[in-house]
Amino acid sequence: MAEFKSIEQARDFFKEDSFAMNAGISLDELDEDRSICSMDIVKGKNTNALGSVMGGAIFTLADFAFACASNNLHNPTVSLSMSCNFIGRAKGKKLIAATKCVKNGRTTCVFDIDVEDELGTKVAKFIGTGYKS
Repeated sequence: MAEFKSIEQARDFFKEDSFAMNAGISLDELDEDRSICSMDIVKGKNTNALGSVMGGAIFTLADFAFACASNNLHNPTVSLSMSCNFIGRAKGKKLIAATKCVKNGRTTCVFDIDVEDELGTKVAKFIGTGYKS
């Protein structure tokens, strides 16, 4: 059973996540075991000297998507670990992080988080583990 009664309630809860909000990340979809979040790619805001999206911006997007999904599963949930493999350079204008629950245990949960651009270019693969506090 989802913790948030609606996506609007989740958005209201996460508006206090100022780092993600200042990065321009939005919660686009949320249901019991998954979330989808996105962030526009803006040159000079979240890009590096080579013009690619900064790794930290990609990580922040994935971390926020994990937070939305895991706290919808059980609130509060905090991150125990997050592993990342950067796969390729985004070619589009928006990054999309899609989460999926892999394990929902008594005290921990595990999520896969895939980050792609709107063109379907695979950018990064994350695995996040949360502790249900």
